[in-house]
Amino acid sequence: MEKTNVMVCVTQQKTCERLISNGARLSKAKNGKLYVVNVVNENEKFLEYTNDGEALEYLFGVSKKAGADLTVLRSNDVIQTMIDFAKDNDITHMVLGTTPNNNSKESNFSLKLQESLPHVEFIII
Repeated sequence: MEKTNVMVCVTQQKTCERLISNGARLSKAKNGKLYVVNVVNENEKFLEYTNDGEALEYLFGVSKKAGADLTVLRSNDVIQTMIDFAKDNDITHMVLGTTPNNNSKESNFSLKLQESLPHVEFIII
């Protein structure tokens, strides 16, 4: 059976708990490894809002309970950093969130990831 590595992409919002939960269920069902990743653009403030630190701490705890570490990366090229992380860790499944209005910027982001990682199964929640 092929090794399963699940990458959950989160932002600094507590609502990302649902993504981690889905990724954890998938990795457990496939007896795989779970990675929770937050990539922050170097040109933006890391903890811009007062509740960002609290949310990140919360997601760190949720990740630990799910059996994963929360990896926080800073980069000038967020998409390429995510692609590199996925390749370096042999990711087979990637869990991403979507906004209610499903804007074109987000769709473009997801599309670029999918085009660059054709062997990865994407789960958009």
